Parts: sequence; C-alpha cells; structure tokens
Amino acid sequence: MKTIYKLFAVSILTLFSLNSCNEFLDVVPNDFVTLENFFQSNEDLMAATAPLYNKVWFDFNDKFFYGLGEGRSNNLFAPYSDYIYPFTTLTESSLTGPLVSAWQSFYNVVGQANNTLNNIKEKATGVTEEQKNAAIAEARFMRGTAYWYLASLWEDVIIIEDNRILVANPIVPTNPRLDVFEFAIRDLEFAAKHLPQTSSAIGRLNKYSAYAMLSRIYLSRAGLSGNDRNSGQRDPEYLELARKAAEKVCKESNFVLMQHYGDLFRVENNNNSESIFALQWLPGFSSETGYGIINTQQAYFAASSDITGDDAAWGSWTFASYDIMRTYEITDDIRRYATFMARGDHYPELNSANGGYTQDNTDRCYIKKGVTGGPKDTDGKSARMNSALNTYMMRLAEVYLIYAEAVLGNNTSTNDAEALYYFNEVRKRSGMYEKNSISYNDIHYERRIELAMEGQYWYDLVRRSYYRQEEVIGYMNNQDRAAQYLYDKDTHTTTIESQDARPVETATAAKLKLPYPESEVVQNPLLRQTPVPYVFTEPKITDLF
Repeated sequence: MKTIYKLFAVSILTLFSLNSCNEFLDVVPNDFVTLENFFQSNEDLMAATAPLYNKVWFDFNDKFFYGLGEGRSNNLFAPYSDYIYPFTTLTESSLTGPLVSAWQSFYNVVGQANNTLNNIKEKATGVTEEQKNAAIAEARFMRGTAYWYLASLWEDVIIIEDNRILVANPIVPTNPRLDVFEFAIRDLEFAAKHLPQTSSAIGRLNKYSAYAMLSRIYLSRAGLSGNDRNSGQRDPEYLELARKAAEKVCKESNFVLMQHYGDLFRVENNNNSESIFALQWLPGFSSETGYGIINTQQAYFAASSDITGDDAAWGSWTFASYDIMRTYEITDDIRRYATFMARGDHYPELNSANGGYTQDNTDRCYIKKGVTGGPKDTDGKSARMNSALNTYMMRLAEVYLIYAEAVLGNNTSTNDAEALYYFNEVRKRSGMYEKNSISYNDIHYERRIELAMEGQYWYDLVRRSYYRQEEVIGYMNNQDRAAQYLYDKDTHTTTIESQDARPVETATAAKLKLPYPESEVVQNPLLRQTPVPYVFTEPKITDLF
C-alpha cells in the first residue's frame, strides 16, 4: 500500500522537532541522540509519545473530523464546500480529498504508535518496567483509537503491529471488522491496565482515559452480536462491559463536568476537568510550531474576519443544517448558542477589543463551537489558521451518556436511578429539565445536541445501524439534506426557504461505510478481496473490572 509504505517511514527526528514552550510538550531530550541511546529516562519516553497527541492526527482533524462526523450525519450544511458537501449529500468517492487524508492520518497514528512502542520494547534502558509499560500504553491507546475509527468507517482494514513487516511486503489482505474491533479493544484494555492512575502531565492520558474509550468501543461492539442487522438487539455482555468501563470513569476518576457548557470551548480552558482525551495543538504559528501541529478548524468555520482578525475566515457558507436546527428543543438555548450562531446572537469574547461580535448577516446559523477569536481574544494563543483550541476526542459528558445507554441496553426505557442521575447531570448543566424515565430517543437527542460539532454524530448513526439498519437508512433519507432554511431564535422556528439543486444520493446499506481510497486500491488490490482472520498471540487481559 503506497500510503502506508510511505507514511510508516517515520524518523526519530520527528520526536525531536516538536519542542516548544507549550507546557504539554515541554520535554526536551538530550542532544546528539540516536535510536540506540535515546530511551534512557522517563523524560525520553514522554518525548517519544508526545507526537501521538497532535502531528499524526493533523490530516484527520483538519477537515475530515467535521466533514465526515458532522457533514455525513447532516449536522452541517455547506453547499460550496468540497470537503463537507460531498459527505452531506452522500456523493463522496474514493478520490474525495479529506477521505484520503483521513485514511493516511489513521495509519500515520498506527505507524507512529508501532514505531514508538516497538522501539521502547527493544531499546529502552534506565527506566522501570512500570514506566516502559505506561509509555507503551499511551501508544497502544492511540493505535486502538485509530483502529476503532478505521473499523467504524471502512469495516475491514489491515491490522499492523510491526511496520517493518508491511514495508517488506505492502500487498496484504484486510482483516475482518470484528477482528479489528477486538484488536482495538485489546490495545485499550492494555492501556487501562498500565496507564497511571493520574496523568503524568497536563493533557496526558491516564487509565480512566482508556476506560472511557473502552466504554465507547464496547458500546459499539455490542451491536455487532449477530448477522441480522435489523434484529434490534445488542449483545448483553458488551453492554455490561460498556457500563462497567463507564462506571469506572464516573465513580473513580477525578474528571468533573465543567460548570458552564460554553466554557468548554474556550482556549483558556484547554485540558479542563472534563477533558478525558484531547488532541493537543500548539498556540500561535511560526516556523517552530509548523502547520502540522496547529488547529486549523476556526479558519473554516469563522464567518467573518471581524472574528479572526485576519483573512482566514472562510465560514460564511458553512451553516448548521436545517435538520439539526429543527431538532433543538425550545429550551435548549445554552447549547445552541455555544454551538451555532443565530441572527442576533452576541458573543463578547469574539472581537472583544471592539465590544464583541454580533451575528447579523443571515437567517441561517453559522458555526460557533471551535471559533475562539483572534490573538487579542485569546491572549495571543490563536493565530492565522490556528485557534489553539484542543480537539475533544472524549469528554466526561459522553461517558455519562454512554453509562445511561449501556444501562438502557435492549429495553424500551429505563428509570434506573444511576442512569437517570448521569443522564440528567448532562441536561441540568444546560438548563434543561430533568427526566424520570429515558428511552433511546432521549439519549439520541442528548448525544446529538451535547456533542454537536465534536465529530461524533456519524459514528452514533453507524453504531445504531449495526442492529437497526433499516431504521437508520430511513432516518438518513428523511433528513432534508439539501434544505436551505430560515431560523428565528426568538420563536424557535425553522422553515425551509429553498432546496439546493444538486442531487442527494439515497442512503443505502452500502452507504454506511466509506470506499477505500483509490490510490490504496491501485497499490494493494487485496483491499477488495475477502478479509483474512487475524491471529491474536497476546493473552486477553481479564482483570480490569
């Protein structure tokens, strides 16, 4: 495979190119190091794993994170965007740029994780076994997370543990989706066992980060319990594992919900009490930071240069979709305001030197979440093409909702006290009334609204399709994916103004997974052949709960 072959040649020099005054990456290895003498201290191990928190994820975060996660699920409407609109209209192809970049990015994560953990295994001296295992656990957490994404998007993909084997023979078959899930689970179970109880530095993972990610993956895996994609049933064993993993985070960790929802998305609150796993982007922009370790999303979302203070504000034709705006409950103003800008909304933290920013340009809703303002608004942390805002990959509110969904399981509704407590904690934060019984539809609403613009909604639909496929396909085909609308925040009404003339393809079972990038298929025709079962050689961890 061309991409994997090229991207896996990751030099150790990469590890030494990311130092800065940023607190998270302020780990400087000794001069004149080589692979043979590098891993001599715990600080060296931390330097080795640092790139796994940003650089390798850049091409995923740059456009695909929201183009797929929000566009394909129809939270976003961007009729003139070639990195959102094809996903919204289900017209993406094996040549769609962000799709190709995401595949490369996920395998960059896999490749760098493999390099890191295998080098630590083979070359680390002067460190304890506990320190080695903790660093390996960081790498395995990242690799397992990348494989969950790959399995969710492409289903059958290539599992790789040693890059050298693939370099020697890049023409290899895929492995079945269930094996990819199992591989991801084993990586994260190792991480849960060996990561420290508390993070070794700000922004670093700990064992509860692994339990949180496990809860998401167990919940997904529960829907793949049989061959009938419309059975309506999930595997009780995996539902219970999801509940147990979420419970560990909810009851044992130091993570705490932020008091105010909107504060989650401000640069000064990076690595806050609710942040379980976030990509760590460096502040500012210079030749020392570089394009690959900054967060470019604000440039694509910001509707005006008044917000950014420069010309990188290309979001004037990127809106919340009609479908999500008509979904908001009337009283859900706090989350709507923090996520999407309606006409008349005022944001004192944007363009603050001039009294704030008021959205007064359109009756459709621009993007707010991920938009942090210019350098004057962020104490110099943001810059052109860089918001400096961490990208949430997992936060505590999601774990609370996972707990509730795992308890609900295959039931129509639940009034379980613990499930209601965690579910209602998420709602109360946003000023919403509490419920005394919850159904799947309640959880579905909370996940969509709470996590909107955080790249998760498409994966929610995919997870549901594992056991209610026809329902999800019907839902997608009734989302009015080409609708342009008028939104009135005072009356909470959303009305269709017109329909974009370009066609929206019909959702089908085949549309629930992405095509392999054409360049990869050309290099490795086995991608389209029957997958080959993966041989697991590592014993299964059995003492996590």
